[in-house]
Amino acid sequence: MQIQRMRLKICLVGDRGVGKTSLIRRFAGRQFLDDERGTLGAHMHPVEVEIPLDGDRLAKVRVDLFDFMGEHALRDNFRDAIFYGAHGVLAVCDVTRMDTLTDLDEWVAAVVKVTGQIPVEFLANKADLKDQQVVTAEDLESAAKTHDAPFLFTSAKTGENVEQAFANLAKMISARAHTA
Repeated sequence: MQIQRMRLKICLVGDRGVGKTSLIRRFAGRQFLDDERGTLGAHMHPVEVEIPLDGDRLAKVRVDLFDFMGEHALRDNFRDAIFYGAHGVLAVCDVTRMDTLTDLDEWVAAVVKVTGQIPVEFLANKADLKDQQVVTAEDLESAAKTHDAPFLFTSAKTGENVEQAFANLAKMISARAHTA
């Protein structure tokens, strides 16, 4: 088995309250908290994981996850400092709030303005709230297609597709590095 070592900077972007911090906590193996406080500024969460790549390749990855406050005004003020050097983006919306999906176009554009084209994956979080869901698979697919990005429905609460989302993005970043 071939082992590849990687260090990645991944930014999670999206409006306030979509569950970016909860996704990071779930991915890092920590428990879900119903009363998660909003992020002030930006926080870096280092996580070490092993991700299977194509064939017999395995990546040992140090992922620096940047959790960015979901306020538009602050995004514009600190964009360059936070997004600089990012290898990939998880663009997160809340399935119960359509405006959070619509706003992802601005969030992704803000990252691309600093980083150029990097891998992006769209996540519709809180998929466990099916009775309150307003964002459909078609809505998510349409938004993601605009950026030629894959998409997943996730739930930080149940863990649904959380590891898959991070693994998918790491594979996209790895594939891009091998073709560059």
